[in-house]
Amino acid sequence: MNNFYIKCLKSEKINSGSMYGQFLINALRPGQGITVGNLLRRVLLSDLGGTTITAVRIAGVRDEFSTIPGVREDILEILLNLKGIVLKNKTTDPQFGRLKVKGPAVVTASSIQLSSDLEIVNPNHYIATISTSNLLEIELKFEYGTGYKLAGQTFCKKSQDFLQIDAVFMPVQKVDFKIENVYDNTDFLTERLFLDVWTNGSISPEDAISSASQFIIDLFSSLMENKLTEEVNELENENTSMPKNPHTNIAIEELHLSVRAYNCLKRAQINTIGDLLEYSPEKLQELKNFGRKSADEVFTTLKNKLGIVLK
Repeated sequence: MNNFYIKCLKSEKINSGSMYGQFLINALRPGQGITVGNLLRRVLLSDLGGTTITAVRIAGVRDEFSTIPGVREDILEILLNLKGIVLKNKTTDPQFGRLKVKGPAVVTASSIQLSSDLEIVNPNHYIATISTSNLLEIELKFEYGTGYKLAGQTFCKKSQDFLQIDAVFMPVQKVDFKIENVYDNTDFLTERLFLDVWTNGSISPEDAISSASQFIIDLFSSLMENKLTEEVNELENENTSMPKNPHTNIAIEELHLSVRAYNCLKRAQINTIGDLLEYSPEKLQELKNFGRKSADEVFTTLKNKLGIVLK
């Protein structure tokens, strides 16, 4: 793997601010293509974070089933349109924006007033149409997260006066990969991996690959530095708490005692050598039907087989 590298073959903007990139990872050993491809795909789609609108408060509206006089769309349509706005965020803190438009007008994402930390990727995105001179006033809440969260999972009690929106934080929309075998002049087989990445425009495909790779590195670094250390410490603690006698957990069946002696021990719930060592010679002979002859047999077997002498 001395020639292992990753190369960007193509990077371009497509419709509505979305971006596409194609990457080549070369000089992989046979079988590594599917491993690396699957790992990058899963991380790109599920572990990269983004910012989206998570709640709105519309003046004069109390629920999503209302209508606004003079506005062509109902509240549900407006909420769906707002979910299509793509944002770049310089911070992970919650942010707020405001939209205030007097009709008649066509309302797009460019009408939203934002803080300096936020930027709209698709400012021409359609929100609503006001056909009269009415005023449309909306307050929007922006949050950073990963994956997909239902409206009830994303908000605190302080936001009860907001209409909650299902949040899709994922900046990567789609990932495909394919693997090709490569033979050199000596018929030595390697693999190359082609990775196709589509994003919503809030992050470039190159940055998405870089962030995913760093996430994987940090994940396994944490695993190696912390988890293995904790496991070793736990094993050491377990070892120190274990009885010093190595024969403790050996079943008494391994002693191959006579039927009489064996049955007497089992009736007394003596199942292991550890159980047996809890009995003194005098206490053993007090067991029902366990006479001097059976006791001598047990003492002799422990001494000859395991080197244990009962005093």
